[in-house]
Amino acid sequence: MAAPGTMTRLWITFGSPINNFLHVWTIIYQYAPVKLRSYLKSYIHRLVDHFNPYVQLSIHEFTESHLGRNEAYRFVKAYLSANSSKNSKKLKAEVGINSKGLVISMDEHERVSDTFNGVQVLWLSCKVESPLSNSHYSGPEKRCYTLEFHKKNREMITESYLEHVFNTGENINRQNRERRLYTNNSSTKQYSGLGKQWSSIVFKHPATFETLAMEPDKKQEIVEDLLTFSRSKDYYARIGKAFKRGYLLYGPPGTGKSTMIAAMANLLNYDIYDLELTAVKDNTELKMLLIDTLSKSIIVIEDIDCALDLTHQRNKNEDKPLNSDKGKRKADKEPNVERDSKVTLSGLLNFIDGLWSASGGERIIVFTTNYVDKLDSALTRCGRMDRHIEMSYCSFEGFKVLAKSYLEVDAHPKFDFIQQLMAEVNITPADVAENLMPKTATENADVCLSNLIRVLEVKSRGHKEEGTR
Repeated sequence: MAAPGTMTRLWITFGSPINNFLHVWTIIYQYAPVKLRSYLKSYIHRLVDHFNPYVQLSIHEFTESHLGRNEAYRFVKAYLSANSSKNSKKLKAEVGINSKGLVISMDEHERVSDTFNGVQVLWLSCKVESPLSNSHYSGPEKRCYTLEFHKKNREMITESYLEHVFNTGENINRQNRERRLYTNNSSTKQYSGLGKQWSSIVFKHPATFETLAMEPDKKQEIVEDLLTFSRSKDYYARIGKAFKRGYLLYGPPGTGKSTMIAAMANLLNYDIYDLELTAVKDNTELKMLLIDTLSKSIIVIEDIDCALDLTHQRNKNEDKPLNSDKGKRKADKEPNVERDSKVTLSGLLNFIDGLWSASGGERIIVFTTNYVDKLDSALTRCGRMDRHIEMSYCSFEGFKVLAKSYLEVDAHPKFDFIQQLMAEVNITPADVAENLMPKTATENADVCLSNLIRVLEVKSRGHKEEGTR
């Protein structure tokens, strides 16, 4: 049937003849044989379409087969939320994206008009009935917006108006966006893909590149690389490359790899998807997780060297899944390895660099590892991990950044001695930060620096004793 609004317009346009026709049609349809009824139904639909001067365009919340979210739907929702409260009679209120007040939007099956360049259009909010609504599983609600306009304005609507709606909605979402930290749910909770793939909380990590304990030149180089990537959408499209970039962060524990990721997210205003590979059932589920991520996000796989048996896997086992006989024997020796996971190296490679990796738009993929030499070269080659960033022990320049952040001091008489000690021993930024943090209200900068000196002296004596053995 035509959407609400269409029949009203037809009545205004053609008046009484349509009323007479519909009366006759009701009688014929009630008493006609089934085959004739089917033919008449098809014919009347074609007849209505022929005389109906209005065009309908639907924008669904999800893409076909529920393979991913439709960004256009999000933009339309934001656009209409900013305008519907003025014209719509049926409204609904939701908590704002930034948890600041309420967001008013049009309710389901409600209409709202809009005007663009003197042309009036009609928006309808719909809910699409799921084929599984009466089954044991209740899949996510499927909603859509329907745009109705006169056919004489087709070119203007499809080329100019929709672009205006999407751009305005995207800007509204960007301004109100609340960044989130996601983690993937266990496959047992997803009911064959119908359940929730990701759970999330608000992301409010305070890390920035200004507070990151690293040499200033190295930090600036990374910042410029990130900003250049985020501004290069048109360039990536021109060269035919998926709009993504890979980073490999490697170094001993406590050198700031997780802090670096948080600083990246804060710099670019991205969400973070913390992917736990041991909770992923197989390669298919890995793809589903990928396409359920949003654009402008960082996908993180921490400790990739021990997340699954993927290190040098091609040379060992020709990419056999973890539940093979060899994988089971290895799992018996390493209880931390998830035996039920069937994610393979090839599946992971397709995840970060295959055809499916281009879905979802702008994103960064980050691997972290304490032992870079254990990784298969297929994971670390350029194009998958474009930049390899060593997160090393704390340098004196890094110490000064931490001293400024923790103690608010730029210089101190003890700095020279600390610099001398740090040249002799290795200490992680995490250990430096722990000793610089005041433990009581009476501890000042002098006391905290003395605490750090004692730790460095102990390490220096131990280093010298080992050298004499």
